[in-house]
Amino acid sequence: MSYLGKISLKSVKSILFSIGVGVVLTSCSQPPTPKAIAIDGSSTVYPITKAAVEQFQASQQPSVDISVEFSGTSGGFNKFCQGKTDISGASRPIKATEMTECSENNISYIELPIAFDALTVVVNPRNNWIDSMTTEELKKIWAPGAQGKINRWSQVRPGLPDRPLNLFGADALSGTFDYFTEALMGKAGESRKDYVANEDDELTVQGVRQDPNAIGYFGLSYYETHKNELKALAIDSGKGQGAVLPSLETVSDATYQPFARPLFIYVNLQKAQENPALQDFVDFFLKQAPEIVTAVDYIPLTQESYKINLVTLHKGEVGTVFEGRSQFDLTLADLQRKQAKVHVEADSNK
Repeated sequence: MSYLGKISLKSVKSILFSIGVGVVLTSCSQPPTPKAIAIDGSSTVYPITKAAVEQFQASQQPSVDISVEFSGTSGGFNKFCQGKTDISGASRPIKATEMTECSENNISYIELPIAFDALTVVVNPRNNWIDSMTTEELKKIWAPGAQGKINRWSQVRPGLPDRPLNLFGADALSGTFDYFTEALMGKAGESRKDYVANEDDELTVQGVRQDPNAIGYFGLSYYETHKNELKALAIDSGKGQGAVLPSLETVSDATYQPFARPLFIYVNLQKAQENPALQDFVDFFLKQAPEIVTAVDYIPLTQESYKINLVTLHKGEVGTVFEGRSQFDLTLADLQRKQAKVHVEADSNK
């Protein structure tokens, strides 16, 4: 045995350090643990983000800890604008008040449209007295002045049965609530309050499914998932299109109005710059979005819109193209033009 074999490991370390040689006791250094990613916001967007996370972890980075929750679009922005989350799902654009809150907390955000939705009005399949409604009839049902007064189907339209009218819908923290009420009443939040309100759209599904006299509303994905248990109503906007059912085709050809709307994710710029895993996830999300969105029964954007999103992400371009409010009767082509116009203006100002 050599002299080196007889001495202790401690002695070997002392000798090597004395001549300036470091000792590594493990075969290789461990890479840093990826930072966790927190996602919250819209229950409408939740099926998309959940599917994106599952695919990302399965194929890209299984070690990244990503939490996906939903507290409503407004609830999600409340957390996001306080820096508590990395990504916020939204079923409407960020509001002016939320923009102010983010600014006050030095939160810069990247706005990324990811899909189109057809906000869907549903009844129980045993409802055999109605297949379509006008927006004026929906307004009559949901207006604040209808509270405690319009509570029978017979009050909605002559000839409908004298049966209870039981209402289910989104709660006040939901972007779906904001969009639905503003589309009908002209102002977000203008709604009667005597209905069963939920942020979890699955609870609204259950309520309508169990009650022959019920009517409710939520995003298209929740209807498509339960289409054998619910009946979607065709909607007549009064603009000459007639009554139109929600579908990929009617959103794509812009005939389903005014309930076709874009869905978004908002990304915290600073956290994306500090967390490569967050950058990788959003990049993966945008590249896989057409397939993911289709798989969960929403409507993909144009390929050009997704390309613009990738440029927006990689350039770190912050802000919103919606000026703090929803835009109604928006089409897929309209959205693409809005995105492209902002890029042209940004490049011309450089």
